[in-house]
Amino acid sequence: MIETFQSYIAGEWVAGSDITIDENPSDLDSPVGKFGVVDAQRTLDAVGAAQKAQPTWAATTPQRRADVLDAIGSEILARKAELGRLLAMEEGKSLSESIGEAARAGQIFKFFAGEALRIPGEWLASTRPGVGIEITREPVGVVGIIAPWNFPLAIPAWKIAPALAYGNTVVFKPAEAVPGCAWALAEIISRAGLPQGAFNLVIGSGRTVGQAILDAPGLDALSFTGSVATGNQLLRSAAQRGLKIQLEMGGKNPLIVLADADLDNAVQCAVNGAYFSTGQRCTASSRLIVESAVHDEFVERLQQKLASLKVGPALAEDTDIGPVASQQQFEQDLAYIQIGKDEGATLLWGGEQLDPGPRGYYLQPALFAAEPGHRIATEEIFGPVACVMPADGYDHALALANDTEFGLCAGICTTSLKHATHFKRHAQVGMAMVNLPTAGVDPHVAFGGRKGSSYGAREQGRYAAEFYTTVKTAYTAA
Repeated sequence: MIETFQSYIAGEWVAGSDITIDENPSDLDSPVGKFGVVDAQRTLDAVGAAQKAQPTWAATTPQRRADVLDAIGSEILARKAELGRLLAMEEGKSLSESIGEAARAGQIFKFFAGEALRIPGEWLASTRPGVGIEITREPVGVVGIIAPWNFPLAIPAWKIAPALAYGNTVVFKPAEAVPGCAWALAEIISRAGLPQGAFNLVIGSGRTVGQAILDAPGLDALSFTGSVATGNQLLRSAAQRGLKIQLEMGGKNPLIVLADADLDNAVQCAVNGAYFSTGQRCTASSRLIVESAVHDEFVERLQQKLASLKVGPALAEDTDIGPVASQQQFEQDLAYIQIGKDEGATLLWGGEQLDPGPRGYYLQPALFAAEPGHRIATEEIFGPVACVMPADGYDHALALANDTEFGLCAGICTTSLKHATHFKRHAQVGMAMVNLPTAGVDPHVAFGGRKGSSYGAREQGRYAAEFYTTVKTAYTAA
């Protein structure tokens, strides 16, 4: 009998009003489990429970909040192999990557355990004699969290942990495709000593559950990671009611390879950034911009590397790239591969559906030679599909890199200190990488982008305080 994952509301596990199957993209004949879908009223109950618990949780000492978050982080780290296996089965990420993500989630909770003890403030002298000024940070209140399917442990962690560290309460809606990871995380949190209602898990669709969270009168802030279209809809709705909102959306990230680069490292950066995690990362480097002098050699080496990669079941030890996460995403990837062909881009490698044994969503990594105007070079695909474009030199490469509506991250491979320094300053992104893959950000530093990629305060690190707290200025006369 497969497990049925439930929601967690006001300190109780709650069965859903409907049951759906939690699919295993590596083996469609062996589902991960079933999950119960809650309705709008149950979601409103969760927001109400969070609203009721918030004053109690906000009044706890920083040490108490630190202890709770540290306990959560410690259990996640102790169980990283088990949690990583669940993640691999549910999302399709290779087992090594999945275990690494579980460890990252634990590290994030431990980092914010420390931050709970370091909530900043200031004391200033007034321009008036005998008057002192205190500037403090207070919790925002009830925070709604809507997380995506591609990092089902790490992204919820980097939203939930700071929310709780700063004294907020949480209503968490995971993506429908990954209820098992959400349930496992919620089960750990449920035993950490939080007041009833301080943390709530609601499983269901964005149309029903996500909308109910957004419309709930008791909601004070909303943190969302997902598609550009949904993010823009949420932004308009939040503006109408004055709701504090944080959005992380799409990316079409460039990796520049200059003629002076170490090509072996450049190829490794391109493969890691573009294809690992099956390309299902907002930080994936799906645009490879290569200086003409080394373009052909780089492409040849990249093709050789792609030919050596093993696409297979997520739990297989020799798998380099797991399956695409869902049928919907698989069909979208295939559609973009066809779009690339139809627009005249040259398919240099891969792009074929594979059958390694189990029935699943297996796709050979695809590499195109494209032009800047092609849709595969401008639109986020969110799969193992990348395109390579030549550049006349550094200035041309930088112009191509910045020619996008997105601005999450960008990378450059070069041995030139001059070009690396200029790139870090002039790449129109929130995160710049030099001789490193575009994907891969430490848990204690800010995450976020510019232009159409992000809206609002940064996530992770100490910058998380900007979203999860509100600033109060208080005057006292002697």
